[in-house]
Amino acid sequence: MHDIQIRESQAGDLPSIDRLYPAAFPDEDLVPLVRHLLTQEPGILSLIAHAGDAMTGHILFTICAMTDGDAKAALLAPLAVAPAFQRQGIGTALIRDGLKRLGQAGVTHVYVLGDPAYYGRSGFSPETGVAPPYPLAPEWREAWQSLGLTSAPMPAEGKLVLPQVWMQPALWGP
Repeated sequence: MHDIQIRESQAGDLPSIDRLYPAAFPDEDLVPLVRHLLTQEPGILSLIAHAGDAMTGHILFTICAMTDGDAKAALLAPLAVAPAFQRQGIGTALIRDGLKRLGQAGVTHVYVLGDPAYYGRSGFSPETGVAPPYPLAPEWREAWQSLGLTSAPMPAEGKLVLPQVWMQPALWGP
């Protein structure tokens, strides 16, 4: 892996973040979601990875609640790595750094909708108790995953409560 540094994003990073997502996900338009989260929502942990002046990756965690219980939770999404830097451990490093920071901030559970093989390497496993905001297609059921950051038991049931920007069914389905 290159000499990658990770830090919290700053307002001046927005143009680079705006370019990163279309490059990493040419078939998805995540820029409006990312920009809204970064500029209009409190409780967002935004980290960038960079090598020198080049942004190599970005990750967002949205602090959220659950309908049942008082656990402090977060949603990991989205995560992007520049195509030239993929498969070099940058995404994993961003996840690891974010989980550490969230744990220090008192977050006890993190949820993600993504590739089980990829996120499983960071300790995530299928979630069956806490539901996402919208029902998932059967083929996506295993993609809904969670990770406990403390010894606190995982909630047995409930629903993730997220800011309004996340309340778009298209974000939760194929």
